Amino acid sequence: MTTQNATSRLGAVSAAAVTDSRSAFGSQRTLTIAALLAVYIIWGTTYLAIRVALENFPPYTMMGSRFIVAGGLLFMFVKLRGAPLPSLKQARNAALIGGLLLVGGMGSAAVAEQWVTSGLTAALVAVMPLWAIVFGMIWRRFPTRNEWIGAILGIIGVALLTFEGNLQANPLGIVILLFGTLCWSFGSVWSRYLELPQGVMGNAMQMLFGGVVMCGIALVTGEQIKTPISPNAALAWIYLVIAGSLVAMTAYAYLLKTVSPVLATSYAFVNPVIALFLGVALAGETLTGSALIGLPVILLGVAFVMWKRR
Repeated sequence: MTTQNATSRLGAVSAAAVTDSRSAFGSQRTLTIAALLAVYIIWGTTYLAIRVALENFPPYTMMGSRFIVAGGLLFMFVKLRGAPLPSLKQARNAALIGGLLLVGGMGSAAVAEQWVTSGLTAALVAVMPLWAIVFGMIWRRFPTRNEWIGAILGIIGVALLTFEGNLQANPLGIVILLFGTLCWSFGSVWSRYLELPQGVMGNAMQMLFGGVVMCGIALVTGEQIKTPISPNAALAWIYLVIAGSLVAMTAYAYLLKTVSPVLATSYAFVNPVIALFLGVALAGETLTGSALIGLPVILLGVAFVMWKRR
């Protein structure tokens, strides 16, 4: 009887462990899908919001103030919940990643949108997963075959998009955007190997540091806000703070910690689809045959990247 009881208990414990494991996996999968949808959809709309906000706010003023407000709100939230302050090492690393992601990445995108349409800006940003593959190999994180195929298809789709006349007329915008994608991709991969503040505190510190640097650049370069501020520009700025920063940046930070760099940056394949059509529908941007061919190729690339992680 004793042996039977022990066996029965062991079986019950094993069954409970399997159930807990499946539950944890299901919960993580749900969170991952929700985070992917957030960065896919929200960041696809922020390109148009940036263009609208640029009517009154210069690029670094707009992006810096946006992240200072969002980072400050997140910081107060986590402190009220008892989160410890980061160590000096963690704060330094958060500043480095915030500089790469926000100043180099998002700041460059905002600057480029002064000359390049919102949809085509998002389209060029789609090269980030390919850079993520390259930078990942520095830390011996080698991509799978499907990830290679997906990234290459995404780049082909972007190459087709570059035949759009607006991009050909603004070579400086292309250079700035490519620089921004390098900064964002390297920061995304590097963040996985640095000791950063835990949880949301890390995201808050990155936004605060990045926002302060961009506001400093705005002061040095003499940026001036155009007044009076239009209601559309004000609403666009608020949307960038709440949806683009608080929601999407937090979702992206979660993805960087839980999935491969290529999957985390695969939003760059979907954002152009949303941004291009929003630009056409709401901002009067034009869409030619090259875009209509390039977009399906980009979506096919997303399918290959996500197939491994289904």
